[in-house]
Amino acid sequence: MSVNPLPARGLLGDTAARDYSEKLRRFNAFAAPELRAAIAGLGLRPGMRVLDAGCGTGEALAWLAAEVGRHGNVVGVDLSRAHVEAARALGDAVQADVAALPFAAGTFDLIWSVNVVNHLRAPRDGVRALASLLRDGGRLALGQSSFLPDMVFAWDARLERVVNEAVRAYYRDKYAVDERGLAAVRATVGLLREEGLHDVRAQTFSIDRISPVNPDDERYIAGTLFRDSWGSRLATYMDADDYDAMMRLCDPVNAAFALRRPDFHFLQTFTLTTGTLSAK
Repeated sequence: MSVNPLPARGLLGDTAARDYSEKLRRFNAFAAPELRAAIAGLGLRPGMRVLDAGCGTGEALAWLAAEVGRHGNVVGVDLSRAHVEAARALGDAVQADVAALPFAAGTFDLIWSVNVVNHLRAPRDGVRALASLLRDGGRLALGQSSFLPDMVFAWDARLERVVNEAVRAYYRDKYAVDERGLAAVRATVGLLREEGLHDVRAQTFSIDRISPVNPDDERYIAGTLFRDSWGSRLATYMDADDYDAMMRLCDPVNAAFALRRPDFHFLQTFTLTTGTLSAK
């Protein structure tokens, strides 16, 4: 008797059917100033061909297209069918796995890939597949959020530490990945060099938000972080008093809601690592 195998899943549970479009939209709206600054610093020129690998809901497609002009070409690719459908409202996008992309070798001048490598079970294979699509002189740009721990409760570092430990424990249990595996993505400089890319550089952008926050920032911090990433799923991973303290700070209708405090200061980092393919 044969058994059909389960669909292949990414390190963090991604499949073609998985859909977290709203989280992606919130992050892109929240981090748009820093993401656009990172793109502007790449020195793209009119007429270039660009791939957004792991394009999500596609906001970066328009930002990249603005840099390469009407004679350039920007295409996105994502594993999730729902994400690709959303991205097509903003640009050209196709559904595919990063490990099996439907493009010829030497196609692109730049490949932009943000918060993707940390979802791959074999990051080196993913980087190798992307690098194979670069033309001679083309660049691979890997972006990743939060190489450093985020600062949320600037006035209570202990509670912040407890919450971060609970999040890591939750991910270890849900995805059977230990902390070393979750942190492996920090080695993007090594990944690029291992694949023979040259002129490897890294730049970290600081995403600072203080009260009063704008609506896009509140939707991301309160919706994606406080509710979707923390919330009730951390209850079993925290001391009851700490969990109650966290929930009061994360509840928009509570008088203690963190984003309404005059001393609220949120800090998150975004690191962009780039490398260039050159003929040997």
